[in-house]
Amino acid sequence: MGMLSRIVLVRHGETVGNSSVRFYGSTDIALSELGRRQVRESGRLLPRALFDLVVSSPLQRAWASARVLAAGGGIRLESDFREIDFGRWEGLTAEEIEERDPVLYADWQAQRPGFEFPEGEARAEFRARIRRGLDRLLESRARAALVVTHKGVVRTIAEELTGTKPEGSAVPLAGLLQVTRTPNNTWTLGRPNSHPDVPSLAPLTSPAGE
Repeated sequence: MGMLSRIVLVRHGETVGNSSVRFYGSTDIALSELGRRQVRESGRLLPRALFDLVVSSPLQRAWASARVLAAGGGIRLESDFREIDFGRWEGLTAEEIEERDPVLYADWQAQRPGFEFPEGEARAEFRARIRRGLDRLLESRARAALVVTHKGVVRTIAEELTGTKPEGSAVPLAGLLQVTRTPNNTWTLGRPNSHPDVPSLAPLTSPAGE
């Protein structure tokens, strides 16, 4: 078992392509100036304790956000922490998706079994590669890690560690979550400024992702 006991998960900030309304998964789109401001603001909520390790998705909206938070420190790129490929829905809004693919859109919203993003990455493959990246993270010698990535990846890492799928709205742009290992080797989910013994559960599920 590794030494890692605390992981703060950060979703990247707003992008030049308006990630607040458009679905960018595998598309490598830049962080906007608004996104940088969002990340700097969120950084004020981080624990004062230093992180042993800063890890980022290789997509520029994530590593640019990580650079803001790392303040000149080193960043390890983890290729398996990139967002899912939305296939032919890349770059579209929910309204555009519904207009172009109404049946698939309805399946997606209803979370029907067997749904996959058209011409995109299979969800089982996405989860498997996130698990590979997480295994490498857990095997590191770090005690506390900062992971800057995407909404779907944040959700999946939290679910893999805690074994639960919290209900609610999505992690916002530049949003923060903390996953903490307890003495009995289970993981709890909360905000970075929450008391470790009384985690405030963070909402993670939503029809959106990037």
